[in-house]
Amino acid sequence: MLVLSRKKNEQIIIDGDVVITIVEIRGDKVRIGVEAPKEVAVHRREIHELLEAQSKEDAAQTNNEKEDAT
Repeated sequence: MLVLSRKKNEQIIIDGDVVITIVEIRGDKVRIGVEAPKEVAVHRREIHELLEAQSKEDAAQTNNEKEDAT
């Protein structure tokens, strides 16, 4: 893991087209802004994990439906 220190309004650029900006620092919370191309999915970790679990469920259901059809 790369760990970087940034101050308010400073940025981090990832792969030339994803820009992370430190918007606000208040106590133990940091607000960040993310600019990325539309084709790049950007989610909080808990949302990403939820979507991943849902995708696995959908795939399992599709497999079950295919088995039932045969």
